Amino acid sequence: RFCLPLVLASLPAMATGEEIPPALQDSLGDFWLFRFFVNAAGYASIVVPGFLLIQYFKRRNYLETGRGICFPVIKSCVFGSEVKSVHQEDGSLPPRAEPTESSTARQVLKLLFCAAGLQASYLTWGVLQERVMTRTYGATETDPGEKFKDSQFLVFMNRILAFTVAGLYCALTKQPRHGAPMYKYSFASLSNILSSWCQYEALKYISFPTQVLAKASKVIPVMMMGKLVSRKSYEYWEYLTAALISVGVSMFLLSSAPHRHVSTVTTFSGIVLLAGYIIFDSFTSNWQDALFTYKMSPVQMMFGVNVFSCLFTVGSLLEQGALLESVGFMARHSEFTAHAVLLSVCSACGQLFIFYTINQFGAAVFTIIMTLRQAFAILLSCLIYGHTVTVVGGLGIAVVFMALFLRVYARSRMKKRTKKLPPGETPVQKV
Repeated sequence: RFCLPLVLASLPAMATGEEIPPALQDSLGDFWLFRFFVNAAGYASIVVPGFLLIQYFKRRNYLETGRGICFPVIKSCVFGSEVKSVHQEDGSLPPRAEPTESSTARQVLKLLFCAAGLQASYLTWGVLQERVMTRTYGATETDPGEKFKDSQFLVFMNRILAFTVAGLYCALTKQPRHGAPMYKYSFASLSNILSSWCQYEALKYISFPTQVLAKASKVIPVMMMGKLVSRKSYEYWEYLTAALISVGVSMFLLSSAPHRHVSTVTTFSGIVLLAGYIIFDSFTSNWQDALFTYKMSPVQMMFGVNVFSCLFTVGSLLEQGALLESVGFMARHSEFTAHAVLLSVCSACGQLFIFYTINQFGAAVFTIIMTLRQAFAILLSCLIYGHTVTVVGGLGIAVVFMALFLRVYARSRMKKRTKKLPPGETPVQKV
């Protein structure tokens, strides 16, 4: 009965030709696949009863027969205000601010503010993410220290702060009338939790630059998910840039130096976790895109998704007893506490900067800023943590970012062209 766990635990080592680490032999709980299934079981303990309740209320036709103090809550969670999905022209969402309304100098200052906010938030977030997942805490001359292992707790920390920020923002500002059934956020929430968990966990097996390039390559699975989930079609240049990104990422991953540090070795487990991150994240973006037919604001989306994210993660952590362990780790290591809090602050602030930048300058400018951020993140990681990049790997990085900028340029040209289309014609949908 112990054969299967031992075989699964040995897969990462067999893929790289290395010996199984003693820590992995001693504790199956340290193996990522085991933790993944334990987390999934925790989520299922909440999802399955919730699914049965939703089906029960729908079969009872509760919307017509329900009464009592719980009726508004159940109606909002299970049924929503379906009328909002029909009237898309009510103008409940404010249009994006036009730059012509203010002076050029003011727009430049706004752009610099957005760029600085996004770069500071996500570059700090990237550096801290690598620090928390790959380095020890409490190390002394006699004690090697200990690593923080529970990626799910970091996901919970990020989501609880994002939930609080989004809730306060919705309470203090005017928002469109909410129409989506609340339970529909749970799909995007579950995939978002799993993608974030895979992202944190992958850093135990691969370098941060590899992870950044893998994120850039998620264009391909996003397009595939778009075809499957939303039945989208794409232009030839989108397929071309996706192929160039794949070539660049392959060049980086296949370029290896014999003297490369152990922490930068790409292992089988790291590749599987990156694939999981890309698949889950692609589903999240496409499901959220479908939810926007209910005419909600991005902050409402942020609030709805994070409500379920907090519910799923705290439930799973309590069931495993991992919440108290993580809090104990925070009590033992004040440095980790500061890092975890700052990580959550950067994540929440970064999301707000995303919404503000897109509202003020559009998606094209935002994409350029974030593409530059990915390049800076790789450079910063190499400088701080000593990752090495070969010549072929450097060329692969250049190909990836060239394809990303080409994608932004082609998309902006296409947007200008579609504005001139006759009223009867519809443009091709894009990622």
